[in-house]
Amino acid sequence: MKKEEKNLSFEENLAALEEIVKKLETGEVPLDDAIEEFNKAMKYAKICDEKLKQAEDAITKLVKENGEIIDFKPEE
Repeated sequence: MKKEEKNLSFEENLAALEEIVKKLETGEVPLDDAIEEFNKAMKYAKICDEKLKQAEDAITKLVKENGEIIDFKPEE
C-alpha cells in the first residue's frame, strides 16, 4: 500500500476495500494473488477502523462556553 493511500478519505478506502472483496468473491483469483489482495484489504480495513475511531473521538467531545473540552456522556 502506498503512503498516499493512507491520506485517502474514509469513503475512498472503503470503496477500495469493497472492490477487493468483490474480486475475491468471484473465486477466480489465483491463490498467490488472493493472498496479496487479502493483505491489501486488511490494510484498508485497518485504515477505515482508525478513521472511524478518530471520528468517534471527535464527536464525543463537547466544548463548554468557557472553552473547556469535556467527554460527551449520553444520559441513560
